[in-house]
Amino acid sequence: MTGAEWLVIVAGAAAIGGLAWYFFGPKRAGQAELRAGVQEVTVTVRGGYSPDAIRVRQGVPVRLTFDRQEAGECTSKVVLPDFQVSADLPAFGSATVELTPTEVGEHGFACGMNMIHGRLIVEPAGDGVLAPDSDGTTDAVDSIPPTDLSTRAGQVEFVLGRASPDEDPEAAARRAEIHDLSWRVLIGAILSTPVVVAVMATDLFGATWVPEVLLNRWVQLALIAPVMCYTGWPIHRTGWLALRHRSADMNSLITLGTTAAFGYSLVVTVAPGLVPTDVRAVYYEAVGVIITLILLGRLLEVRARAGTGEAIRRLLGLQARTARVVRDDTEAEIDVADVVAGDIVIVRPGEKVPVDGQISSGASTLDESMVTGESIPVEKTVGDTVIGATINQTGAFRLRATAVGRDTMLSQIITLVRQAQASKAPIQRLADMVSSYFVPAVVFIAITTFVVWFVVGPQPALTLALVAAVSVLIIACPCALGLATPLSIMVGTGKGAEQGILIRSAEALETAHKLRTIVLDKTGTITKGTPELTDVVTVDDRLADSELLRLVASAEAVSEHPLGAAIVRGAHASDLALTEPDGFDSVTGRGIRATVDDHDVLCGNRGLLTDAGVDTNPLDRVAAGLAEAGKTPMYAAVDGRPAGLVAVADTIKNDAVAAVAALQRLSVKPVMITGDNRHTAAAIASQVGITRVLAEVLPQDKAREVHRLQGDGRVVGMVGDGINDAPALAQADVGIAIGSGTDVAIEAADITLISDLIGGLVTAIELSRATMRNIRQNLFLAFVYNAIGIPIAAGLLYPVTGRLLSPMIAAAAMASSSLSVVGNANRLRRWHPRLLRSPRHPRPPAGHDATGAHDGHEPSAASREATDEDRRTHGTGSR
Repeated sequence: MTGAEWLVIVAGAAAIGGLAWYFFGPKRAGQAELRAGVQEVTVTVRGGYSPDAIRVRQGVPVRLTFDRQEAGECTSKVVLPDFQVSADLPAFGSATVELTPTEVGEHGFACGMNMIHGRLIVEPAGDGVLAPDSDGTTDAVDSIPPTDLSTRAGQVEFVLGRASPDEDPEAAARRAEIHDLSWRVLIGAILSTPVVVAVMATDLFGATWVPEVLLNRWVQLALIAPVMCYTGWPIHRTGWLALRHRSADMNSLITLGTTAAFGYSLVVTVAPGLVPTDVRAVYYEAVGVIITLILLGRLLEVRARAGTGEAIRRLLGLQARTARVVRDDTEAEIDVADVVAGDIVIVRPGEKVPVDGQISSGASTLDESMVTGESIPVEKTVGDTVIGATINQTGAFRLRATAVGRDTMLSQIITLVRQAQASKAPIQRLADMVSSYFVPAVVFIAITTFVVWFVVGPQPALTLALVAAVSVLIIACPCALGLATPLSIMVGTGKGAEQGILIRSAEALETAHKLRTIVLDKTGTITKGTPELTDVVTVDDRLADSELLRLVASAEAVSEHPLGAAIVRGAHASDLALTEPDGFDSVTGRGIRATVDDHDVLCGNRGLLTDAGVDTNPLDRVAAGLAEAGKTPMYAAVDGRPAGLVAVADTIKNDAVAAVAALQRLSVKPVMITGDNRHTAAAIASQVGITRVLAEVLPQDKAREVHRLQGDGRVVGMVGDGINDAPALAQADVGIAIGSGTDVAIEAADITLISDLIGGLVTAIELSRATMRNIRQNLFLAFVYNAIGIPIAAGLLYPVTGRLLSPMIAAAAMASSSLSVVGNANRLRRWHPRLLRSPRHPRPPAGHDATGAHDGHEPSAASREATDEDRRTHGTGSR
């Protein structure tokens, strides 16, 4: 062999070895610096984390300052799942996260899209001696003041760079990115379309009408160069930065492929004499299409992710801003943050309850739906517990503050949402995992191909070696691999929108196909969430059902109680003419008394009638049956005699039975969760065919119940509509919000059903499964294409054919691979959901257990520990 050949062999081996070390060799970890008992380190965020490995000492507080020197969706959030911490990183600004590592080992952190990664390496405390402070002194671990982990973990301080202090930096950055991507995609489409149409029409259809100017290489270069440099800049910048950080992602793959195609085309255009005559082809149209499509997918993804992070802000907005307290016999209005435990707080009608407490005087009806999710207001009197952020409806009362600040139920819910969102790791994309090995492998193959052809290939060896190496890079262009997932996701989310299903992210759509357990909140999800008249039963032969309903509805017409409103609506639905009552009196906690058409009418719970001396024995048995069926019976008496019962219930939604049956056919086990008493819960569950019920679950325990189900090794989804469901929605692998629910529930969820019917849940799961099948098919096509195409491009068939694969054919094969993936993804457009079918004879399933003990599970702690107060407020006839 000649000296040049030996030089090429040595250079090729050195290049492969150097690149192998560069990509896979050990990386130096940064050391945190101890200052005033706190380990501090600054992490630069620019296409990656620098340093991306950080060594800290166990048990010593850590302050991580993330200095973000870029914009874009990818690095706009950092998540440390092992510490249940996440933080938004403002564009060209910084955010500081404080935590205390208690467990030795490696703890990964990543961006919100799981594209770039770092490691926090926690080393044992050892003998307690740490590295010197910046002032040269040393601190022992035991000498550091104790740190409150609950206050330090997850604390985030923002220092804005270019964003206005009056503007939400995350929203501002997202708007700027959407505007920037929109312009880049528009310019890419405008400049690429003439070239693509001209080349495809000529090469595929032999069209003669194409203007010659559009086939000129210099014209194509002039049109596509801005696409390569301007439209593709976000891809190239991130791709090269990732390579600089000794890693590779999808941007790196796309950058290498398009750069190889554009670079080869540029050489053919500027210096065609450097390549043989028969391989002087350009591939500008492929470059334009690939970059524009990738940027379009990124634009759609950024738009789909808009609105995340709003849940916490909306929860904070629920809290009352001020409180009216009595101190030293003086009434004063103060900031709610200044209320201390033991303060006497005055709450007037229509006001929000400022803090958690216990009523010391007065009585009222409170709307607790924003916290408990239950639609029916609850009567409260002296000694009863009230929850901050709930709304006082009718009366005035005083409460003694028992929980303030971070101890209130609302604050605990906010904390749970934060922790659940931070601890839920994003799904690892298969293509991204493969790309970290695929890019180096392709580069190694290209280098090896060049060396082999230069050493053993026929003349002109240098030209053939260059052609073969470039063919490998072009045919291995990762556009098919890069498009395999996002195209299917784009089509899948589009089909979801057509069906009234808003899917927040690709991760949610991917995870939904794995769901095997679905937790359904009762009120507002399975049931309609508003009370309706269900039964009118008379025991007085002198009164017809319609007459009893007319008298009771007339009496309730002036009442503000939701149960009374349900009765009035039922009377109007029966076209009954109501009469203005001559007298009306509301008996707190009991019911009402009114005079209608000279008849004395009583309507309320059993105690109202017994206090008036009315015998309730004829009504008790029927009332018990109605209560067992999950209804709220109200006793009625006319002119001092028992007249009958009027029952109101939160009825199940029209498609609930069919949806539950469809979930079971999909091998998804439905579980109902509710704060209601177990009798009512069991009645509702039996109507829809659910076999497992978690009843009497307190609001703060819902997320814990979801976590317990996840601990059984299940992929769990949660469906809810109330603020109290937000932590559970965030904790679940997939949170699904009913569109008619609260904004907070919708913002905390991964998927939102626009309709208030739950049939969309079944559609979402079926769509997810169809989309994932499509993605697997796309990945198979992309991998098989590369497995076959790369060896052929390297010259595997040369001994048989006597010819190398032309880069032009390689580009055509690359385009064919992309078209096959695009075409297969578009098959999803023909997907349609199956119609829901209700069971022919729905009946309570065998083995029903309203405490969650079915299938060998013990009743939940929340179910066992429900208080007497919870049962009382949901009890029969409660007004």
